[in-house]
Amino acid sequence: MDREVLPYKDSKLNKKAQVRQMFDSISGRYDGLNRVITLGADLRWRKRLIRMVAERRPESILDIATGTGDLALAFARTPAQRIVGLDLSPGMLEVGRRKVAQQGWEQKIEMVEGDSEALQFPDSSFDAVTVAFGVRNFEHLEQGLSEIYRVLKPGGILAILETSVPGKQPFKWGYHLYGKYLLPVLGKVFSKEASAYAYLSESAAAFPYGERFNNILGKIGFIGMDHKPQTFGVATIYTATK
Repeated sequence: MDREVLPYKDSKLNKKAQVRQMFDSISGRYDGLNRVITLGADLRWRKRLIRMVAERRPESILDIATGTGDLALAFARTPAQRIVGLDLSPGMLEVGRRKVAQQGWEQKIEMVEGDSEALQFPDSSFDAVTVAFGVRNFEHLEQGLSEIYRVLKPGGILAILETSVPGKQPFKWGYHLYGKYLLPVLGKVFSKEASAYAYLSESAAAFPYGERFNNILGKIGFIGMDHKPQTFGVATIYTATK
């Protein structure tokens, strides 16, 4: 990112610790609030990402920043044999494990606590790596992407869904108004964590989206980078190959 954006501006913790604290605090309400703040659009975006990955028929998938496990659970319905959901927030993982158990996928999905910038897997472990709304939370973006590159098998696919900023008016103007004023209010009303949702808006605006992010992926070593803006550009799906 061009500048470091933190969830709690007065905290002395580093970004990684602050992000863990933030997601622990909103874990019980995260799924419902996501539906509210995106008007349900995040479900459509995730489905598109899942289709893109499923077309490659991966047998093993690592879902980084899995949160409460939405992507991991969706991939359980594909032919993939091994699915690992990784997150740094114990609170989010607790919710995710309950969902996995309730849906009967314990034999196919493993939910593990871990650091995206120091992955605990050997080189070339996965056919696909996915991240939904997580890369902008990396404390060191290129380190996290380098770790993803390392654990991907040659020819493996990386698919990322991340927020972005619309490039055209009036959508750009509306996006800024929504992020600056309405999103923190929604966060306060539904989760009592206005600062958390102010951070989500600020971090999205600071993230190097579009071609700039593709260029970073290319610097890491990925090839075949592509990006597809979603819903007037408020989110983007990125794909790349090792």
